[in-house]
Amino acid sequence: MRFVIVTGMSGAGKSTALDFLEDSGYYCADNLPVPLIGKFVELLSMPDSEIEKVALGIDARNGQSLEELGRVLDELSGNGINYEVLFLESSDDVLIKRYKETRRSHPLAGNGRVDAGIAREREELKALKRRADYIIDTSQMLTRELKASIDKIFINNKSYKNLFVTIVSFGFKYGIPIDADLVFDVRFLPNPYYFEELKYKNGNDKEVSDYVMSFKEADIFLDKLKDMLKFLLPNYIIEGKNQLVIAIGCTGGKHRSVTLANALYERMKDQEDYGFKIDHRDIEKDSKRKS
Repeated sequence: MRFVIVTGMSGAGKSTALDFLEDSGYYCADNLPVPLIGKFVELLSMPDSEIEKVALGIDARNGQSLEELGRVLDELSGNGINYEVLFLESSDDVLIKRYKETRRSHPLAGNGRVDAGIAREREELKALKRRADYIIDTSQMLTRELKASIDKIFINNKSYKNLFVTIVSFGFKYGIPIDADLVFDVRFLPNPYYFEELKYKNGNDKEVSDYVMSFKEADIFLDKLKDMLKFLLPNYIIEGKNQLVIAIGCTGGKHRSVTLANALYERMKDQEDYGFKIDHRDIEKDSKRKS
């Protein structure tokens, strides 16, 4: 029997993840009292049980019972029951925004502020997060991207190393992305903006992409960047990082940065160990076209 514990921050997508697993054939139960987990698993492990895949949702609503969870999980391991822990994470500002949009109250906030409830929940789930086999940060994820990650781990049984990488293009004239972990300046490449036939196009257009990539320096830059990332990514994982933003900037965020971000994404996207997405932050700014 495959037994998955789905947990994490309230508002990070736990219910959505359970829905995906249920649609994929998992028997799902949400917020089962911690003292009953052992008996629950025992019943499902009976020789005549036809259930082969189980997902159990656990969150901060369990209250003080969370303190018992470590002991319960140790007992399961001692009895030869293998389990996996999926932890759904998200940044505080994204969680607050989601609660404001849904107008729901945080389960640990009571009559207080949402941010206080989030802080309390992080503290209570700290020990469970340390046990996690998989940590998915949904801060910048679309629902379909979360589904793809869950399918990869629990349906297709592919390896997952808990790191999701966003490659974002931007324009320095609009400021460096505040969530950037690594920032690269590609203004060393010739600027297509100064060519009338390219000025009003962007890096998603073949003419601009071909022009930027026609310079050998662009390929050399990508080769060196990919080589550096091959070294950095596994070491970020060792240090517990699960979300990485790589920002590539040019002057306006339309030509060189878009081209290089697209090229880096194409070189990195097929690596099974990490998840990748691309975002062109400033591509629509200054989008006035020549009349």
